[in-house]
Amino acid sequence: MLVLEDTGVAAQTINKSKFLAWASQCQTEQEVAAFLSAIARQHQNASHLAYAFRINTAEGIMLRCSDAGEPPGTAGKPILQMLEGRDLINICVGVIRYYGGVNLGKGGLARAYGGTARLALERASAHSFVEMEELQLNIHYNRMDELMKVLAKINGSVLDKSFDEMAHIRISLPLAEKQALMNRFKAHNAK
Repeated sequence: MLVLEDTGVAAQTINKSKFLAWASQCQTEQEVAAFLSAIARQHQNASHLAYAFRINTAEGIMLRCSDAGEPPGTAGKPILQMLEGRDLINICVGVIRYYGGVNLGKGGLARAYGGTARLALERASAHSFVEMEELQLNIHYNRMDELMKVLAKINGSVLDKSFDEMAHIRISLPLAEKQALMNRFKAHNAK
């Protein structure tokens, strides 16, 4: 699976209709709603805002799409097919259409929405998805430097820390590295 590193933007005109697409990383339905709201606010005169998203959740991959008033299956589904074909997750693509007065037909609409989404995806860079896990560590101060070096090597990060007789550190790390780090530092899961 892949995730986007940055936002991809594309535009094309097809038979006088203008299509604008944005592809962005979104990790929750709330982020999707905010992303689509921002597009809608900037393009209040657009005829349609079709979209598709795929989000990784604890229950599996959640996916949704909307044709936004276009004939069924001609806008959201072609966008979603672009996401599934590239195995992208934690992503939303929104495509705006400014109607140009020429009907494109169902096939033409599907190619226009899917093609504009594809262009936006091509303009964004992606990398492999790494599932992250949170851990709470309670360690002696003299192991702090060791922990920071290990986290740097495995692309982990410190989320929170507090100190008393021990250092209490909440970290995020790749799931694949969890067991080794737990063994090394005798950690337990964050609650």
